[in-house]
Amino acid sequence: MQGGAGKTRLTRRGRILAWGVGATSAVVLGVAGVGAWVYQDLNDNIKSADVDDKIGGDRPENLSPGSKNILVVGSDSRDGANAEYGKDLTTMQSDTLMVLHVPANRKWATVVSFPRDSWVEVPACDKGDGSTSAPHHYKINEAFALGGTSGEVAGAAACSIKTVEANTGLRIDHFMSVDFQGFKGMVDALDGIEVCPEQAIHSKKARLDMEPGCQTVGGEKALGYVRVRYGVGDGSDIGRIGRQQEFMDALAEKAQAKLTSPKALYGFLQSATKSLTTDPDLAGIKPLYGLASELKGIPSDRLTFLTVPNYPREADVATDKANVVWQYPQATDLFNSLARDKEVDKKRLEADTKNPLYASSVRVQVLNGTGTSGLAGTVAGKLRAAGLTVAGTGNAPQNSGTTKVTYPAGLEKQARALVARLPGVRATPDPAAGAGVVTLVVGKDLDLDDIR
Repeated sequence: MQGGAGKTRLTRRGRILAWGVGATSAVVLGVAGVGAWVYQDLNDNIKSADVDDKIGGDRPENLSPGSKNILVVGSDSRDGANAEYGKDLTTMQSDTLMVLHVPANRKWATVVSFPRDSWVEVPACDKGDGSTSAPHHYKINEAFALGGTSGEVAGAAACSIKTVEANTGLRIDHFMSVDFQGFKGMVDALDGIEVCPEQAIHSKKARLDMEPGCQTVGGEKALGYVRVRYGVGDGSDIGRIGRQQEFMDALAEKAQAKLTSPKALYGFLQSATKSLTTDPDLAGIKPLYGLASELKGIPSDRLTFLTVPNYPREADVATDKANVVWQYPQATDLFNSLARDKEVDKKRLEADTKNPLYASSVRVQVLNGTGTSGLAGTVAGKLRAAGLTVAGTGNAPQNSGTTKVTYPAGLEKQARALVARLPGVRATPDPAAGAGVVTLVVGKDLDLDDIR
């Protein structure tokens, strides 16, 4: 595991329940059998945010009725007790972003983590201050900050949902947002968590100083440990994701073992529920308990944890040494499987992503097949923004109602990588095509907003 992470101890089910803090709370509540007044007190702690109006109606179709896609955000409001982290930042921030997919048959589940430095298109979002952001490419975690400009979780969550839906094609049914302060409180209620960094960690940004070796950390230091990135392992966000998962494993395991006294249980659940904001349908102990019960019945070997296939953006843009881009067509294959409620073969996915095809190596000729002036240039601009190389633009010999991709011998992989960014478009071989270039004929059916 990258990043000098601590011990891995818990079953994979623990990761889901730990990150879905409300679900963890509900499970422990059900086991402990606390009194009615405590139940109501904790239930009232859970905040609700209605995002439907802010998301709008242009959303992916639900291709698998009965399944659930739940967006889980680890957030930092940068105010109050959280203000010491990122004092130069004035908006809400997201440090962790993942989607939990629960299928209609409830026999398996998949959690997909999105590196916060994923370079994606962020769609137009209501900023909550009377203005709307313009669509642009940037880190995926910026969506939470843009939508949360006014400090409201509803706007932050809505922009994150729009961004995830636009780039994955997945319909998000619910969301959970867990803030930093609640995380620290949960760790402190457990009297700390043991971690075992393999190297010393000294980070002013994360307010963290640790020597190598096993040690128990309280809430403040634990927060720095899961947030720190630079100077640990390879310094990547992927390494941090692994460290976060391992820490939450240990937290959930200790919670199961330690929370036997009413006092400890109450303190833990107070922190957990106060840190949680969900959509109205999940905002309560009862619905969260229902979700936890569904997850509890899933066998451990049918719970899969994945990170979106990616590679350093530096491979496409030499000056960008900080971000990653998603690997196509593998990312689209992953999202399409979940959208259609199909279980993902993790080993096969990992094998398919060992040798990434860089976006910049896909050379595309864009031809306008609609008669609409300037459309080829517009599409070419979106492809360039996504990292592809545009070899040229022009008009197709004849108009076409259907968008088409053709390719010469030897460029099947490049063609597949292109159509993976164009939902509904298929690629066909063309023996007469010029060497080295994939041709895209833009038809009247192409929705520019669907280009990934």
